[in-house]
Amino acid sequence: MAWNLTGSYAETCSCELMCPCNLSFDHGATYDFCRVTLVFNIRQGEIEGTDIAGRRVVLIADTPKVMTDGNWRLGVYIDDQASDEQFDQLVKVFGGQLGGPMGALAPLVGEIVGVERAAIDVADDGLVHSVRVGDTIDFEIEDIVPFGVETGEPVRFSGMFHPVASNLTMAEAKRTRINAFGISYEGRTGLSTSEFSWAA
Repeated sequence: MAWNLTGSYAETCSCELMCPCNLSFDHGATYDFCRVTLVFNIRQGEIEGTDIAGRRVVLIADTPKVMTDGNWRLGVYIDDQASDEQFDQLVKVFGGQLGGPMGALAPLVGEIVGVERAAIDVADDGLVHSVRVGDTIDFEIEDIVPFGVETGEPVRFSGMFHPVASNLTMAEAKRTRINAFGISYEGRTGLSTSEFSWAA
């Protein structure tokens, strides 16, 4: 059975403003690790016949300095408004069992540190993207508009290797409080997009 989902996306990670991992997965992170929170706000989608429109998923990962070394620790939050069927299908997609981008990354994951339901709030307001997951994750990132750009258009990466999309907007963290599944860090940089699309 096929699946597809589209929606908006935001992330924050522990690297400094230009995250080396986003330039190339085999570039070492700023520090001796990369810790990142990936937030999926699904507007439309269907997984093996199950409608998943309106659901939200948050992944948190703790990876080695060089992501391609593998042995990632990965935690998963599923929207607490999801039905049991939606929950099960979303876990399969974001756990990589149904292929797609997470299926390609699955060999790098050494440990799933938890899969839980949680209240997930996502707000997109122009250049600002805010995320709250229960009492474990709370962050806000702001897309970066370069000095002198009178149109107000933010900086975008084009042609990058990223599981979400090849074109994403560069952002910086304005506020972070992240401590989930034993993974804690201060978010510094970020990425966002108003439109991602996955299918398999």
